[in-house]
Parts: sequence; structure tokens; C-alpha cells
Amino acid sequence: MASKINILVTFLVLSLLAFLGNAQLSPNFYGARCPNLQTIVRDTMRTAVAREARLAASILRLLFHDCFVQGCDASILLDDTATFAGEKNANPNRNSARGFDIIDSIKTRVEAACNATVSCADILALAARDGVVLLGGPTWTVPLGRRDARTASRTAANSQIPSPFADLNNLISLFSAKGLTAREMTILSGAHTIGFAQCTFFRNRIYNETNIDANFATRRRTNCPASGGDTNLAPLENPTPSIFDNNYYRELVARRGLLHSDQALFNGGSQDAVVTTYSNDGAAFARDFAAAMVKLSSITPLTGTNGEIRRNCRRLN
Repeated sequence: MASKINILVTFLVLSLLAFLGNAQLSPNFYGARCPNLQTIVRDTMRTAVAREARLAASILRLLFHDCFVQGCDASILLDDTATFAGEKNANPNRNSARGFDIIDSIKTRVEAACNATVSCADILALAARDGVVLLGGPTWTVPLGRRDARTASRTAANSQIPSPFADLNNLISLFSAKGLTAREMTILSGAHTIGFAQCTFFRNRIYNETNIDANFATRRRTNCPASGGDTNLAPLENPTPSIFDNNYYRELVARRGLLHSDQALFNGGSQDAVVTTYSNDGAAFARDFAAAMVKLSSITPLTGTNGEIRRNCRRLN
């Protein structure tokens, strides 16, 4: 009995510490220390997205993959060195994670305006939000005050980032491990309303799976052969891949989800009703996506004196 009580007390203490850590995030964290921060991020993102709309999705994906490994601490931005194995070459990121140069550009401008003040983790959270807004999606207030990790974990990146081949139970489990509900998982998957995926990630779906619209599979095969062409791209959501809307869910209802993990959300399982709701109500999706993004971007941040404020997002100080 005593051991059970000790375990319960330990759990409660750890939960309280996690809550206090998140409580240190604040929209006004930088205040007078870097008053032009959000303008700098927004202007840089506007230029980047005007040049290539896909970059909004790329930056959003960086945030997802960052937060699922060690929390939202910019560990994904660290380059490998002779003595350091980062997350960029983990299986979910190698040859597909992109947008690092945009974060570099923002960081350079922010450092010029307020030296050694703003973390790369906060820049990434703001840039992801602004990319969504620039493609017509919802806005949200980004709590700030994250600090940058001095470590990274390729092992955790390989095991904790949801796979495009994952089934529903696996997706629910991976999101639950980060404190996100099954419904929030389905909401956040709506990020796939923008962006593209490589052939290697959807080849098996369009050639071998049966819960797929036949005409859709045929169209996708024209740019994704049974062998070769691994990096050929297709839009994650075909009608409007450069507009942040609820067409992703409409495509799932029509059995036109590009990835196995997409269609798993609407395949006779627990999330069918959620998908149907958002396929019919774009305003509800926008509202709920914004709320879920605040929660996602607040996963176990480094705050206070933990971590550091990197001068260069690619390497430790």
C-alpha cells in the first residue's frame, strides 16, 4: 500500500512540475525585449510562402516533428557533427524535412534586432502559425518562452514520430503519449490539407490497398511508379493543396486519403464521426485546429534556466 501511495505522490509531483513548466509560457514573454519579433517572423514567412506555398506546410511539419521528440525545443534544427547525431537524419526526416533555411533567415533577422534573446523553438512555433495563416487558415496566440535543447534524439525521432504507414490504434497511442486525445490527433492530422508527400510514403497505398477510390489511385500512379521515382511528389489533399481548408476531411470521406495514416482516420473506426463532422464544418475545424496547435506547441517545453538561447539554430552555443 505504501509503495502505491509513493507512486501516486511521485506522479502528482511530476504532473505539477510539468504544469508549472508550461505555465511559464506567455504570449508577452519577450515584451519590450524584442517588440518586433512577430513582425519579423511574419514578414519573412510572407516572402517565403509567396515564393513557394509548400514552405508553409514544410515549416508546420518541422514543428510537429520537433514537438514529438523531447518536446518543443528546436532539437530538430540541430545539424549532425562528427560527435553529434541529430534528428535531421532520422527516418521520418531524412531527405524530407525542409524549411531549415527559412528558420535560419528569421533567426538572422531576429538576432540583428534583439541579440541572444529569442529561442529557435519560439521562432519555429511562430513561423508555423504564420504559414497556416498565410494560406488562409486560422490564427492563434502562440505562448512564448521556450528555450532551445542542448541535446537531440535520433532514436526517439525514429520511434515517436507517427509514421505515414501507421494504423489508427498506433496513431492514437503515439498522440496519447504526448498528452493529445484521439480527437486532437484527428484535428491535427488536418494539417495535411496543405503540402505534398513523396511517392515512397504512399506507393503501397495506391497499389495494394482496397479502401481507396479507384480513379484516385490510378491518377496517383501516373507520378508514382511501382518502382523508382521515390521522391516524386503528390499533394496530400488534391483539390486545394495550397489553401488551408477542410477539404482534407472531404477527401477522406471519399476514400481519397493519400497516406495510409490519413485514410486510417476514416475506415470504420472511432474517428469516422469526427472526420465527417469536419468534412461538413470548415469553421469548426479551423477553430479546433487552432486550439489543438496551442496544446501541441506547448508539449514539455524547456523554460527558465533549462536549455539555452541558441545564436545559430543549427548548432549549440
